[in-house]
Amino acid sequence: MENKINNLLNAQINLEFFSAYLYLAMSTYFSEINMDGFAKFMKKQAKEELEHAQRIYDYLLLRNEKITYQRIEAPDTNWTNAKDVLDGAIEHEKFVSEKIKEIYKAADELDDYATLNLLDWFIDEQLEEEEKFRVLKEKIQAFDECSCTLEVMDRELDKE
Repeated sequence: MENKINNLLNAQINLEFFSAYLYLAMSTYFSEINMDGFAKFMKKQAKEELEHAQRIYDYLLLRNEKITYQRIEAPDTNWTNAKDVLDGAIEHEKFVSEKIKEIYKAADELDDYATLNLLDWFIDEQLEEEEKFRVLKEKIQAFDECSCTLEVMDRELDKE
């Protein structure tokens, strides 16, 4: 594996850990405002991000590549409401998608077919992630954050 791909994949592991950290912070926000369903949903998202990091980690080990550990930055937690949190999640997922595309482009240029195969899964996953947050946000917007609607959505998310 070329150093460039190794470096990009290591950076992606760090980004996935940051994503988990961000979603745990979002879960905390929802817990603090007694929206336990949304908190549970965000906690589940955090767990998925850790699984994404693990997938890349395992891939690098399989390829007998070096894994480097980097600082995980603290997320910005200045949210004002549920829509604000979901806006942040959507923007973050779009950012992650762009990073995956950058790795894909580099792997394609270097004919690294094994990495391209790994990244195909991530591209599909990112589409699902962006859609999941977009749908929640649209549901909130459709009812202009009516507290009764948010309560119903919160209960539904708590059942999952």
